[in-house]
Amino acid sequence: MTTHTSPPPDPASGTDMAADAEDAFAPVCVLVFNASDPSGAGGLTADIATIASVGGHPVAVVTGAYARDTAEIFDHYAFDDEAVAEQARAVLEDMPVQAIKVGFAGSPENLSAIAEVASDYADVPVIAYMPNLSWWRDDLIDQYLDAFQELLLPQTSVLVGNYSTLRRWLLPDWGNERAPSARDLAMAASAMGVPYVLVTGIPAPDQFIDNVLASPQAVLSSARFERFEATFSGAGETLSAALTALIASGDDLAEATAEALSYLDSCLDAGFRPGMGHVLPDRMFWAQPDDEDDDGPSDDEPPQDPTATDGFVMPPHDTQH
Repeated sequence: MTTHTSPPPDPASGTDMAADAEDAFAPVCVLVFNASDPSGAGGLTADIATIASVGGHPVAVVTGAYARDTAEIFDHYAFDDEAVAEQARAVLEDMPVQAIKVGFAGSPENLSAIAEVASDYADVPVIAYMPNLSWWRDDLIDQYLDAFQELLLPQTSVLVGNYSTLRRWLLPDWGNERAPSARDLAMAASAMGVPYVLVTGIPAPDQFIDNVLASPQAVLSSARFERFEATFSGAGETLSAALTALIASGDDLAEATAEALSYLDSCLDAGFRPGMGHVLPDRMFWAQPDDEDDDGPSDDEPPQDPTATDGFVMPPHDTQH
């Protein structure tokens, strides 16, 4: 770790040393563009929880809203591109942002607005996540991917996506009998201006999956995990948000990738099913009580009323309209 030294502040200058010390330990700001997800499976909910969990400060810009549950996406309502740009510029003029994550922008117009904002902050790394868009109309998918490729990929530092999603998008005419590798995908992305690709969910033998960080020249890091039996929603959002926050904190790309993948594995291992759909990653798994600490009430203790807290009894919801 590099240590930066500077001359001590002059007391006569009025410098607030306590405030400077606080700033030194303040969480880094991470700008996120994504859609609101009422189910909590993905979208901004996943980004905010993940970035906060790994120690960053989420600066969340809403690009639209999903109508969805934990099983499927029914529709999406995109915000106006001016509203997206104004949200971003308001916070960027107020606080320093160390990294930008782009999730689902909802429309080519919003991608254009995000690309314009990012171009004004060219020194800030951009991590772009491409989700599975199969729930959307084919014509809208084509327009969105074309705009993403033309406007955003040239500014993207790391492209994150599932193997099958990136393969269909980046190598639609692959004719080789051999399945494309992560490096093949990285070479295709490089032709569009992207230096690094993090490919997840690559099928591997014996119920394992590979996750590979690659450039056109080499595989930079890889991690193999055992495949979970459950079907998850929000894994890709969680990984890309964690990666962005760790890069914002100053971690080396390979180190940030390894840590983000390890974090995701723990989130999935602690996954839970809040509804009737898929399992969601527990992005705050570390905050859950240990099993040995959760002994529950003893046989000699009467059960506690869950609606009573220190003598205050929660009344039933019987409001008359």
